[in-house]
Amino acid sequence: MEKKRILLVDDEASLTRMMRLNLERTGKYEVREENMGSRAVETARQFRPDLIFLDVMMPDTSGDEVAAQLQEDEELKNIKFVFLTAIVTKGETEPGGGEIAGRTFLAKPVKTEELLACIERFVG
Repeated sequence: MEKKRILLVDDEASLTRMMRLNLERTGKYEVREENMGSRAVETARQFRPDLIFLDVMMPDTSGDEVAAQLQEDEELKNIKFVFLTAIVTKGETEPGGGEIAGRTFLAKPVKTEELLACIERFVG
């Protein structure tokens, strides 16, 4: 069985490291981290992920800017992505996340079970 490729884009290196380790532990995923929003599109171009978890607020390039760049790129526009945000609390969302401008998001802190359910939902 081919591993699904997951790209984690968040300026908090400790968060992406923890998420990567938890996902890799399942044996189902190949995971790459990117901690600079400005490098996210190039990393996606090189890695070709099946799904991107994308932080909304990053100091150099915001998640919505990265999302717009992905969608404007013919090679990358079909990659699914899910926003991660600390702006909204878990209590303000449905179990399994919510939507921002029609895009799925997960409220931080994100539990491994939430990540796995989201991956299953979007890429099987």
